[in-house]
Amino acid sequence: MLIYNITTKVEHTIAHKWVHWMKEAHIPAILQTEKFVGSNFSKLLDVDETDGITYVLQFFAKNKHHYDQYIREFSAELRNEAVEKWGSGFISFRSLMEEV
Repeated sequence: MLIYNITTKVEHTIAHKWVHWMKEAHIPAILQTEKFVGSNFSKLLDVDETDGITYVLQFFAKNKHHYDQYIREFSAELRNEAVEKWGSGFISFRSLMEEV
């Protein structure tokens, strides 16, 4: 199982609306690609929140082929939707992990 991890710091002024959008629109849109079998959305605790609140989103892919298909076919459009909606109110970094 592969874990596509997205860690995002969100400005305080948009955090509540951003979380709602993630739960109601963005996460379901990613899952609708059928490249992932599930997800987990969490708030990172015990971190400095001066510049914003940090969230961790994880998607679970059965194999590298499904992950690669998602990146190639869907990720750019979905990332662009987030940028169009929230502008510079957030910053994300992504990593790929393998369950051991």
